[in-house]
Amino acid sequence: MPSKKTKKPTKSKNPTSGFLLAGDIGATNTRVALFDPKGDLRKPALIKTYAGADYPGLVEVLRDYLKDVDKPVIAACFGAAGPVIEGRVKLTNINWMVDSQELCTEFDLKAAWLINDLKAIANSVPLLKGSELKILNAGIPEEYGTLAVIAPGTGLGIGFLTWAAGRYHAYATEGGHADFAPVNAIHDEMLSFLRGKFKQVAVEHVGAGVGLPNIYEFLKSSGRAREPDWLADQMAAAEDLTPVIVDNAMTPKPGSEICQRTLEIFITVLAGEAGSLALQLGATGGVFIGGGIPPRILPAFEQYVFMQTFMAKIGYEYYLERFPVKVILHPEPGLLGAADYGVQQLASPEGY
Repeated sequence: MPSKKTKKPTKSKNPTSGFLLAGDIGATNTRVALFDPKGDLRKPALIKTYAGADYPGLVEVLRDYLKDVDKPVIAACFGAAGPVIEGRVKLTNINWMVDSQELCTEFDLKAAWLINDLKAIANSVPLLKGSELKILNAGIPEEYGTLAVIAPGTGLGIGFLTWAAGRYHAYATEGGHADFAPVNAIHDEMLSFLRGKFKQVAVEHVGAGVGLPNIYEFLKSSGRAREPDWLADQMAAAEDLTPVIVDNAMTPKPGSEICQRTLEIFITVLAGEAGSLALQLGATGGVFIGGGIPPRILPAFEQYVFMQTFMAKIGYEYYLERFPVKVILHPEPGLLGAADYGVQQLASPEGY
């Protein structure tokens, strides 16, 4: 039975008329908003952000959110950082379990859909405008070609889209947890170092926010870069080391070379993985780089020759140079993609 403290969304007399509750559940924050399925998805209402660590689960977040909602809510769709199995998802980097049926029961919804967060981001790609993308390589896109998406945030997400029945269809993978493949001698040395720390060295361990401290530790422990006292103090005082590394890499000063080297290796890891992904999927329509980190480090993509590493696949350089490569600048692609997926389901005869 729903909790007595739960405020149910206002019921709609017409089961197909009302608002869609959509959200993006990340490792750190959960973003929630209301969307009119018949309106402009770029104009959500009541966008709010909740720190995941402050709540035991999504139900409690939505209880808080819906206290301020006086519109009829008929359905919900959430992108979540974890594999979705039979309508349930165990979040990868936060101790939450989300169940679509529980959401329907608790909040009296007609339907609720859970999709992987990378499926949500990928689903937003066909909706993005030119100003919401930074071109790293214009390429020569193939019409209706497969699209690849790689998104380093706290973790590393990988997804793709294929064209069928007149539109693109998004799919998620757990490719960020596949084995890390070195692309140069420094990567080889780093892999050996990290094997002493992890039973399996995944791409995410060096190609996402959680991986930047691992690269930093490798450089420091191997003697390849020195950590000055002032930086050691910053690192010791920080709850999250990643922003310290990124900030000092992007605003370099004497002694911050270890942060710059960390970011350089991160870029080469991301470029190597993106190039391999492009080949594996045959992503002739383009490769899209999402996640929270890339927009913060845009100059590093050129400074640390991302495209050269991306195309460094012997004998296939001529092929990869035709692939468009773009960084997603839209501030909420996961939220937009989750809302669009929910609208697609509402419009489908099988959606309810």
